[in-house]
Amino acid sequence: MKLGSVVLLLLAPLSTSCYDLFQTPDCSDIHHQDNSLPSGEYTIYPAGERSAVQAYCDMKSEGGEWTVIQRRMDGSVNFYRPWDQYKLGFGSAVGEHWLGLDNIHYLTHNKKYELLVEMEDFDGKKVFARYSQFSVGAECDGFVLKVSGFTNGGAGDSLSYHSGQKFSTFDKDQDSYAGNCAKRFLGGFWYNTCHSSNPNGVYRWGADNTLYAVGVEWKLWKGHDYSLKAISMKIRPVH
Repeated sequence: MKLGSVVLLLLAPLSTSCYDLFQTPDCSDIHHQDNSLPSGEYTIYPAGERSAVQAYCDMKSEGGEWTVIQRRMDGSVNFYRPWDQYKLGFGSAVGEHWLGLDNIHYLTHNKKYELLVEMEDFDGKKVFARYSQFSVGAECDGFVLKVSGFTNGGAGDSLSYHSGQKFSTFDKDQDSYAGNCAKRFLGGFWYNTCHSSNPNGVYRWGADNTLYAVGVEWKLWKGHDYSLKAISMKIRPVH
């Protein structure tokens, strides 16, 4: 009897841990477990208990619960990277980063997600674009982006043009352009022919028409000759 009790006590933490891992795949679930938690870096599990990854959870914007999948803020991280790095993710969750195409696919494959894109210019003005449906397909299909249900927060809709496109990098061209959009505009994204948004472009500082459409851009807000100070893409399950 005593031996059985000891065994149960030894197994209890493991069982609780496994339960927690499966119950907290993203920031929304973490928030639901404790809605007093602040925004910050948390461990999420996009594909189950063996897929731990550090992510920034925004618990404040537009009701909170957001898992940040992309963020630019100061140019400290180089986003002109090859396919394998965009697939797996790079950067720091508390700074500039890309969560990884695999992780974004795993998250949006199992639930319906919405997307919030927040941005800021160098004068301190902030706007957003919101989409009620957002998903990324599997690698075998090119990590196809699907986005719809636009709500304007002052930014305009510069992302729907990219819906239905495969992801492209300088070493894996899957865009609809005769050339390579990633090479031409120095980024990695769901390029069409080529872009109306380029959030993963080279970090530059505001208005500059020296290089056309090369920068961290959102065309319908600032055009193709203005590189934004900050932009972030964050997702949460549709309730």
